Amino acid sequence: MDGVSAQILEATRTRVSSPDGGLKVELYQRQISDGGKRLFYSVSFKGRPVILESGLDIRMDNHIMESALALPPDTTGDWCAGLVFQHADIDQRDTVWRPLYGEKSEVRDHYNEVTLHFVRADRPKYRMDLICRAYDGGIAIRYYFPENPTGVYYHITEENTEFTLPPGTKAWFTSWAQGPYRLVSLKDWPDESERPLTLQLADGSYVCLAEAQMVDYARTKFKLSADKPNTICTSLFGAVDGITYFGSPWRVMMVGEQAIDLIRNEDLLLNLNPPSTLAQTDWVKPGKIIREMTLTTDGARAAIDFAAAHGLQYILFDWKWYGPAMTFNTDATKVVAPIDMQEVVRYGKEKGIGVWLYVNQQSLLTQLDTILPLYEQWGIKGVKFGFVELGSQRWTTWLEEAIRKAAAHHLMVNIHDEWRPTGEQRTWPNLMTAEGIRGNEEMPDATHNTILPFTRYIAGAADYTICYYDHRIKTTHGHQLALAAIYYSPLQTLFWYDKPTAYKGEPEVEFLEKIPTSWDETKVLEGEPGAYITVARRAGEEWFLGAITNDSARRANIAFNFLPRGRKYIATIYSDDPAVVTATHVRREQKKVDASTVLAVNLGPSGGQAIWLKPAK
Repeated sequence: MDGVSAQILEATRTRVSSPDGGLKVELYQRQISDGGKRLFYSVSFKGRPVILESGLDIRMDNHIMESALALPPDTTGDWCAGLVFQHADIDQRDTVWRPLYGEKSEVRDHYNEVTLHFVRADRPKYRMDLICRAYDGGIAIRYYFPENPTGVYYHITEENTEFTLPPGTKAWFTSWAQGPYRLVSLKDWPDESERPLTLQLADGSYVCLAEAQMVDYARTKFKLSADKPNTICTSLFGAVDGITYFGSPWRVMMVGEQAIDLIRNEDLLLNLNPPSTLAQTDWVKPGKIIREMTLTTDGARAAIDFAAAHGLQYILFDWKWYGPAMTFNTDATKVVAPIDMQEVVRYGKEKGIGVWLYVNQQSLLTQLDTILPLYEQWGIKGVKFGFVELGSQRWTTWLEEAIRKAAAHHLMVNIHDEWRPTGEQRTWPNLMTAEGIRGNEEMPDATHNTILPFTRYIAGAADYTICYYDHRIKTTHGHQLALAAIYYSPLQTLFWYDKPTAYKGEPEVEFLEKIPTSWDETKVLEGEPGAYITVARRAGEEWFLGAITNDSARRANIAFNFLPRGRKYIATIYSDDPAVVTATHVRREQKKVDASTVLAVNLGPSGGQAIWLKPAK
């Protein structure tokens, strides 16, 4: 089979290549100094090492269950040291699937795979598989435990998967999901890092460490090895209990010559999750949403009128519509704010605008099975989960079940605060977006905004909560417009801190009115984390483009060679211009362009530019 070989050498050694041959991974077992055997792997990219020899290790403590089964005690926890290689199976896949919505209308799932089968020498009923997939954009490895005929559970105490990087590697580090990023050398590593973790290698290439299909497990972060140079290790949030058969999340190493290659290959995380089994999905509808700030019926009517007039699809009643959110004494089945919910839903339906409700963790935990059917009865379209617990296996499993239950009641979901996705949207398309980002709620600067596409957005859709009129934003308004094209979220929050009365007829708001939130095609044209990025997205025959820079001015040439040859387009360009006499200082102008056009763009400090392209008649 092309691209895959499985052979036993002096020490068990299996080589797997990506379909295009650019990535190669070796997996092997060998003796180490203490006399035991250990599992290792390494990864090369176009002949250059990107992951040096790194350990694969998982630790367990099953002595309580084993005592019940009259097995001799094994309290060392050094589970992998006793593994004996049995055989290898190889496979490959090349299929295309169509997401309900997304950054493209078709996703290719193309990989070569090897599964190494091991058994414990002293416990032949204890087996473990090591599964490795090689995609053109990255490598994915997971530990998998086939069914144990004794029915024993596995108590995982540690997972120590290593990633040994070449010297000189730097990391885009943040220690929490809503934190700021900074570029650090591995020797200056502060503590545990969030995932995805984007790494800059000394040769100019990039690696991104990520997690996929983290659905019944403890979340991992990344820590620096205490004794192995230039080595990052997984760090589990607590122990994991599994009854076979079960597997760990995928440990993913995305690789690219340039930083933008990581974005181009982010479908990998979706491909590592199972397809959706939802039979009916016509109620799952991407769109744009505005937060209703007054929590009144009149305010809701005004928000619905604004949404209908400006191409939005939803309004959100944020927290406290049912009372104080941070207490178990609040009842999320009752509307406490002066809102006639039945009238608001009716009026929204009349105008083609749906209603979302925020519910905090306390009420989600105690009332989930009550509020979901009730909200479906009310005609609510989605629920925004707030301040959910996360990290442990318990809360990971609870949240997965909450998403499933929401789907059973035709409710979409937006998860806020620290949680980040790992590709679950493929399985549960009602999971529209999630926070886990330092967005406009925190008013970050332009440099931070240029980092996000190469870090947080690798994990999937993010609810950045774009603002437009708020005086606290630290960027230009052209920058804010461009974010709607650069940042992917099928539920895109606009005007986060704004009220409908803030709009004074600014012509450039047209861009936010027209832009969709689901795409047929996405082109990342250029970019470097912390510096700049330009993204073009197509829906039908129209394209929407966003370009932003950091806190420094930038001159750029945008080539429209992604357009079909022989067709003319009208480009409506929205650019920052202090001479424009509006509160936002954005100029709107139109030009005819085609595939041969190159547009010279001058972006001021913290600036940006948005472009809407539609076929010329």
